Amino acid sequence: MRFMILVKANADSEAGKMPSTELLTAMGKYNEELVNAGVLLAGEGLHPSARGARVRFGGGTPQVVDGPFAETKELVAGFWLIQVKSMDEAIEWVRRAPMQDGDEVEIRRVFEAEDFGAELTPELREQEERLRRQTA
Repeated sequence: MRFMILVKANADSEAGKMPSTELLTAMGKYNEELVNAGVLLAGEGLHPSARGARVRFGGGTPQVVDGPFAETKELVAGFWLIQVKSMDEAIEWVRRAPMQDGDEVEIRRVFEAEDFGAELTPELREQEERLRRQTA
């Protein structure tokens, strides 16, 4: 099972304040543990929403809205993509993350092809597999 671990933004991350050397060191050690355990697929921090944009769909023409965005608690500051056996295992990994007081992390399971059932036709499944091979 793959899980997306979403690190929620806070006032510091939205202000563009960089983490301390101590936190970066702890994060590097944690990421090494994930890699050594063979569970880390990807992981990155994100720039503040002031450097981002949203695209809203509806009414025929997509509208672009430049950041920053007001609701900090709904924004993502970074992520990990991990592959583990269960939600419980994902939770155990997240509990070990070097987060600071007040930080919040959300864990969401990533859809796999088999989750879509009959709606994912053999042709669509082959297309998905071909695209995955091309991006690997």
